[in-house]
Amino acid sequence: MALFSKKNYSTIKVRKRDIPDGLWQKCPGCAEIIFKQEMQAHLMTCPKCGHHFQLSRQDRINLLIDEGTFKPFDEELISVDTLGFTGTASYTSKLDDNRKKTGYNDAITCGTGSMNGHKVGFGVMDFSFLGASMGSVVGEKVTRLIEKSTAAGLPVILICASGGARMYEGMYSLMQMAKTSAALARHAEAGLLYVPVLTHPTTAGVMASFATLGDVIVAEPGALIGFAGPRVIKETTQQDLPEGFQRSEFLLQHGLLDKVVKREDLKESLTRIIAYTTPAAGARSA
Repeated sequence: MALFSKKNYSTIKVRKRDIPDGLWQKCPGCAEIIFKQEMQAHLMTCPKCGHHFQLSRQDRINLLIDEGTFKPFDEELISVDTLGFTGTASYTSKLDDNRKKTGYNDAITCGTGSMNGHKVGFGVMDFSFLGASMGSVVGEKVTRLIEKSTAAGLPVILICASGGARMYEGMYSLMQMAKTSAALARHAEAGLLYVPVLTHPTTAGVMASFATLGDVIVAEPGALIGFAGPRVIKETTQQDLPEGFQRSEFLLQHGLLDKVVKREDLKESLTRIIAYTTPAAGARSA
Protein backbone atom coordinates (compact mmCIF):
# COMPACT_ATOMS: atom_id res chain seq x y z
CA MET A 1 0.00 0.00 0.00
CA ALA A 2 3.02 2.27 0.39
CA LEU A 3 3.17 2.46 -3.40
CA PHE A 4 -0.22 4.18 -3.48
CA SER A 5 0.35 6.53 -0.62
CA LYS A 6 -0.36 10.18 -1.23
CA LYS A 7 3.33 10.96 -0.96
CA ASN A 8 4.41 8.44 -3.63
CA TYR A 9 1.43 9.08 -5.92
CA SER A 10 2.17 12.78 -6.03
CA THR A 11 5.60 12.10 -7.51
CA ILE A 12 4.18 10.35 -10.58
CA LYS A 13 4.25 12.73 -13.56
CA VAL A 14 2.15 12.31 -16.67
CA ARG A 15 3.91 13.64 -19.72
CA LYS A 16 1.63 15.70 -21.92
CA ARG A 17 2.45 15.57 -25.58
CA ASP A 18 2.57 19.00 -27.15
CA ILE A 19 -0.07 19.45 -29.86
CA PRO A 20 0.22 22.49 -32.14
CA ASP A 21 -2.65 24.97 -31.99
CA GLY A 22 -5.02 25.36 -34.92
CA LEU A 23 -5.13 21.73 -36.06
CA TRP A 24 -8.64 21.02 -34.81
CA GLN A 25 -12.00 22.78 -35.04
CA LYS A 26 -15.16 22.13 -33.04
CA CYS A 27 -18.18 21.96 -35.31
CA PRO A 28 -21.06 24.18 -34.07
CA GLY A 29 -23.50 21.91 -35.89
CA CYS A 30 -22.73 18.54 -34.30
CA ALA A 31 -20.08 19.44 -31.64
CA GLU A 32 -17.59 16.99 -33.18
CA ILE A 33 -13.90 17.88 -33.06
CA ILE A 34 -12.77 17.89 -36.70
CA PHE A 35 -9.24 17.73 -38.04
CA LYS A 36 -8.87 20.94 -40.07
CA GLN A 37 -7.11 19.19 -42.93
CA GLU A 38 -10.14 16.93 -43.27
CA MET A 39 -12.43 19.99 -43.33
CA GLN A 40 -10.35 21.57 -46.06
CA ALA A 41 -10.64 18.39 -48.12
CA HIS A 42 -14.43 18.83 -47.83
CA LEU A 43 -14.37 22.51 -48.94
CA MET A 44 -14.51 23.75 -45.33
CA THR A 45 -17.60 21.77 -44.46
CA CYS A 46 -18.02 19.33 -41.58
CA PRO A 47 -17.60 15.74 -42.84
CA LYS A 48 -19.92 14.54 -40.05
CA CYS A 49 -22.98 16.80 -40.34
CA GLY A 50 -22.28 18.99 -43.40
CA HIS A 51 -22.10 22.30 -41.49
CA HIS A 52 -20.73 25.00 -43.80
CA PHE A 53 -17.91 27.08 -42.31
CA GLN A 54 -17.00 30.47 -43.73
CA LEU A 55 -14.74 30.41 -46.77
CA SER A 56 -12.12 33.01 -47.70
CA ARG A 57 -12.67 35.17 -50.77
CA GLN A 58 -9.76 33.58 -52.63
CA ASP A 59 -11.10 30.10 -51.87
CA ARG A 60 -14.49 31.23 -53.22
CA ILE A 61 -12.85 32.40 -56.43
CA ASN A 62 -10.92 29.13 -56.73
CA LEU A 63 -14.11 27.15 -56.11
CA LEU A 64 -16.37 28.90 -58.60
CA ILE A 65 -14.25 30.56 -61.29
CA ASP A 66 -12.31 28.65 -63.94
CA GLU A 67 -8.60 28.63 -63.21
CA GLY A 68 -6.67 31.58 -64.59
CA THR A 69 -9.73 33.50 -65.84
CA PHE A 70 -10.50 35.86 -62.95
CA LYS A 71 -9.63 39.50 -63.64
CA PRO A 72 -10.30 41.79 -60.65
CA PHE A 73 -11.00 45.49 -61.02
CA ASP A 74 -11.32 48.54 -58.74
CA GLU A 75 -8.93 47.00 -56.21
CA GLU A 76 -7.42 50.41 -55.48
CA LEU A 77 -10.59 51.84 -53.89
CA ILE A 78 -10.25 52.42 -50.13
CA SER A 79 -12.62 53.64 -47.44
CA VAL A 80 -12.01 56.98 -45.70
CA ASP A 81 -13.13 58.25 -42.32
CA THR A 82 -15.38 61.05 -43.58
CA LEU A 83 -17.19 61.45 -40.25
CA GLY A 84 -14.08 61.32 -38.06
CA PHE A 85 -15.62 58.43 -36.12
CA THR A 86 -14.13 57.65 -32.72
CA GLY A 87 -15.09 55.08 -30.13
CA THR A 88 -13.04 52.49 -28.29
CA ALA A 89 -10.93 52.68 -31.46
CA SER A 90 -11.08 55.02 -34.43
CA TYR A 91 -12.52 53.93 -37.76
CA THR A 92 -9.17 54.68 -39.39
CA SER A 93 -7.34 52.31 -37.05
CA LYS A 94 -9.95 49.59 -37.62
CA LEU A 95 -9.51 49.92 -41.39
CA ASP A 96 -5.73 49.71 -41.04
CA ASP A 97 -5.95 46.63 -38.82
CA ASN A 98 -8.31 44.84 -41.22
CA ARG A 99 -6.19 45.67 -44.26
CA LYS A 100 -3.16 44.17 -42.53
CA LYS A 101 -5.13 41.15 -41.32
CA THR A 102 -6.72 40.26 -44.68
CA GLY A 103 -4.31 41.72 -47.23
CA TYR A 104 -7.20 43.46 -49.00
CA ASN A 105 -8.30 47.10 -49.13
CA ASP A 106 -11.94 46.41 -48.26
CA ALA A 107 -14.60 43.76 -47.73
CA ILE A 108 -15.34 42.79 -51.34
CA THR A 109 -13.49 41.68 -54.45
CA CYS A 110 -15.11 42.16 -57.87
CA GLY A 111 -14.10 41.28 -61.40
CA THR A 112 -14.88 39.09 -64.39
CA GLY A 113 -14.15 35.45 -65.00
CA SER A 114 -15.45 32.26 -66.54
CA MET A 115 -17.71 29.72 -64.85
CA ASN A 116 -17.47 26.45 -66.75
CA GLY A 117 -16.83 28.52 -69.88
CA HIS A 118 -19.56 31.13 -69.31
CA LYS A 119 -18.16 34.62 -68.82
CA VAL A 120 -19.67 36.37 -65.79
CA GLY A 121 -19.34 39.44 -63.63
CA PHE A 122 -18.35 38.05 -60.24
CA GLY A 123 -18.12 39.50 -56.74
CA VAL A 124 -17.36 37.93 -53.36
CA MET A 125 -17.82 39.49 -49.93
CA ASP A 126 -15.39 38.67 -47.11
CA PHE A 127 -16.81 38.50 -43.57
CA SER A 128 -13.33 38.59 -42.06
CA PHE A 129 -13.00 42.26 -43.09
CA LEU A 130 -15.12 44.25 -40.59
CA GLY A 131 -17.91 41.71 -40.84
CA ALA A 132 -18.22 42.42 -44.59
CA SER A 133 -20.12 45.55 -43.62
CA MET A 134 -21.34 47.69 -46.50
CA GLY A 135 -19.63 51.05 -46.56
CA SER A 136 -19.11 53.42 -49.47
CA VAL A 137 -16.41 51.29 -51.09
CA VAL A 138 -18.42 48.07 -50.90
CA GLY A 139 -21.48 49.81 -52.35
CA GLU A 140 -19.43 51.50 -55.07
CA LYS A 141 -17.69 48.27 -56.08
CA VAL A 142 -20.99 46.35 -56.22
CA THR A 143 -22.50 49.15 -58.33
CA ARG A 144 -19.52 49.22 -60.70
CA LEU A 145 -19.61 45.43 -61.00
CA ILE A 146 -23.26 45.55 -62.03
CA GLU A 147 -22.85 48.52 -64.39
CA LYS A 148 -19.80 47.04 -66.12
CA SER A 149 -21.60 43.72 -66.50
CA THR A 150 -24.66 45.48 -67.91
CA ALA A 151 -22.52 47.29 -70.48
CA ALA A 152 -20.76 44.04 -71.43
CA GLY A 153 -23.97 41.99 -71.51
CA LEU A 154 -22.83 39.65 -68.74
CA PRO A 155 -24.74 37.86 -65.99
CA VAL A 156 -23.71 38.76 -62.44
CA ILE A 157 -22.97 36.25 -59.69
CA LEU A 158 -22.46 37.85 -56.27
CA ILE A 159 -21.44 35.88 -53.17
CA CYS A 160 -23.03 37.70 -50.23
CA ALA A 161 -22.03 37.67 -46.57
CA SER A 162 -22.47 40.66 -44.29
CA GLY A 163 -23.36 42.00 -40.89
CA GLY A 164 -25.11 44.92 -42.63
CA ALA A 165 -24.39 48.59 -43.26
CA ARG A 166 -21.08 50.01 -42.00
CA MET A 167 -22.32 52.49 -39.46
CA TYR A 168 -18.85 54.03 -39.01
CA GLU A 169 -19.87 55.89 -42.18
CA GLY A 170 -23.37 56.83 -41.03
CA MET A 171 -25.79 57.90 -43.76
CA TYR A 172 -23.17 57.26 -46.45
CA SER A 173 -23.41 53.54 -45.76
CA LEU A 174 -27.22 53.52 -45.93
CA MET A 175 -27.14 55.31 -49.29
CA GLN A 176 -25.45 52.24 -50.80
CA MET A 177 -28.71 50.31 -50.49
CA ALA A 178 -30.44 52.63 -52.97
CA LYS A 179 -27.42 52.92 -55.27
CA THR A 180 -26.89 49.19 -55.68
CA SER A 181 -30.63 48.57 -56.10
CA ALA A 182 -30.86 51.18 -58.87
CA ALA A 183 -27.96 49.56 -60.73
CA LEU A 184 -29.70 46.18 -60.49
CA ALA A 185 -32.92 47.68 -61.85
CA ARG A 186 -31.04 48.85 -64.98
CA HIS A 187 -29.38 45.43 -65.26
CA ALA A 188 -32.82 43.78 -65.19
CA GLU A 189 -34.16 46.22 -67.80
CA ALA A 190 -31.36 45.05 -70.08
CA GLY A 191 -32.68 41.49 -69.72
CA LEU A 192 -29.56 40.24 -67.94
CA LEU A 193 -29.30 37.65 -65.19
CA TYR A 194 -28.38 38.40 -61.57
CA VAL A 195 -27.90 35.60 -59.03
CA PRO A 196 -26.96 36.41 -55.41
CA VAL A 197 -25.58 33.51 -53.36
CA LEU A 198 -26.37 34.04 -49.67
CA THR A 199 -23.82 32.60 -47.26
CA HIS A 200 -23.57 32.66 -43.46
CA PRO A 201 -24.40 35.28 -42.33
CA THR A 202 -26.22 37.65 -44.71
CA THR A 203 -28.11 40.25 -42.70
CA ALA A 204 -29.43 43.80 -42.30
CA GLY A 205 -28.84 46.38 -45.06
CA VAL A 206 -27.19 43.96 -47.48
CA MET A 207 -30.02 41.45 -47.08
CA ALA A 208 -32.53 44.29 -47.53
CA SER A 209 -30.95 45.42 -50.81
CA PHE A 210 -28.85 43.60 -53.41
CA ALA A 211 -28.72 40.24 -51.59
CA THR A 212 -32.42 39.57 -52.18
CA LEU A 213 -33.02 41.29 -55.54
CA GLY A 214 -31.91 38.36 -57.68
CA ASP A 215 -33.69 36.67 -60.55
CA VAL A 216 -32.78 33.42 -58.80
CA ILE A 217 -31.78 33.60 -55.12
CA VAL A 218 -29.47 30.82 -53.96
CA ALA A 219 -28.17 30.10 -50.44
CA GLU A 220 -25.78 27.69 -48.78
CA PRO A 221 -27.23 25.27 -46.20
CA GLY A 222 -27.74 26.58 -42.69
CA ALA A 223 -26.93 30.21 -43.49
CA LEU A 224 -28.35 32.90 -41.18
CA ILE A 225 -30.35 35.29 -43.38
CA GLY A 226 -32.46 38.16 -42.08
CA PHE A 227 -32.77 41.88 -41.50
CA ALA A 228 -32.65 41.97 -37.68
CA GLY A 229 -31.33 39.22 -35.43
CA PRO A 230 -33.65 36.64 -33.86
CA ARG A 231 -33.16 38.07 -30.36
CA VAL A 232 -34.18 41.57 -31.47
CA ILE A 233 -37.24 40.25 -33.30
CA LYS A 234 -38.32 38.15 -30.35
CA GLU A 235 -37.98 41.06 -27.93
CA THR A 236 -39.87 43.36 -30.32
CA THR A 237 -42.76 41.00 -31.12
CA GLN A 238 -42.87 39.34 -27.69
CA GLN A 239 -43.43 36.00 -29.44
CA ASP A 240 -41.51 32.77 -29.63
CA LEU A 241 -39.95 32.25 -33.06
CA PRO A 242 -40.33 29.04 -35.08
CA GLU A 243 -37.50 26.51 -35.00
CA GLY A 244 -34.92 27.25 -37.67
CA PHE A 245 -36.21 30.80 -38.12
CA GLN A 246 -33.99 32.84 -40.50
CA ARG A 247 -32.03 29.81 -41.67
CA SER A 248 -31.75 28.87 -45.33
CA GLU A 249 -34.01 25.84 -45.19
CA PHE A 250 -36.80 27.73 -43.38
CA LEU A 251 -36.63 30.60 -45.88
CA LEU A 252 -36.68 28.21 -48.83
CA GLN A 253 -39.82 26.58 -47.44
CA HIS A 254 -41.45 30.01 -47.00
CA GLY A 255 -40.61 31.35 -50.45
CA LEU A 256 -37.76 33.83 -49.96
CA LEU A 257 -35.16 31.57 -51.59
CA ASP A 258 -35.25 29.61 -54.82
CA LYS A 259 -32.54 27.06 -54.07
CA VAL A 260 -30.40 25.83 -51.19
CA VAL A 261 -27.25 24.30 -52.64
CA LYS A 262 -24.38 22.47 -50.98
CA ARG A 263 -20.98 24.05 -51.55
CA GLU A 264 -19.70 21.07 -53.50
CA ASP A 265 -22.57 21.44 -55.99
CA LEU A 266 -22.59 25.22 -56.21
CA LYS A 267 -20.54 25.76 -59.38
CA GLU A 268 -22.53 23.23 -61.38
CA SER A 269 -25.83 24.60 -60.10
CA LEU A 270 -24.92 28.19 -61.00
CA THR A 271 -23.69 27.08 -64.42
CA ARG A 272 -27.04 25.41 -65.13
CA ILE A 273 -28.91 28.58 -64.12
CA ILE A 274 -26.74 30.66 -66.46
CA ALA A 275 -27.20 28.19 -69.32
CA TYR A 276 -30.98 27.98 -68.83
CA THR A 277 -31.47 31.74 -68.75
CA THR A 278 -29.01 32.75 -71.48
CA PRO A 279 -29.20 29.88 -74.00
CA ALA A 280 -28.44 32.08 -76.99
CA ALA A 281 -25.18 33.22 -75.48
CA GLY A 282 -23.78 29.71 -75.13
CA ALA A 283 -20.51 29.07 -73.43
CA ARG A 284 -18.14 32.04 -73.48
CA SER A 285 -14.52 32.15 -72.62
CA ALA A 286 -12.97 34.89 -70.54
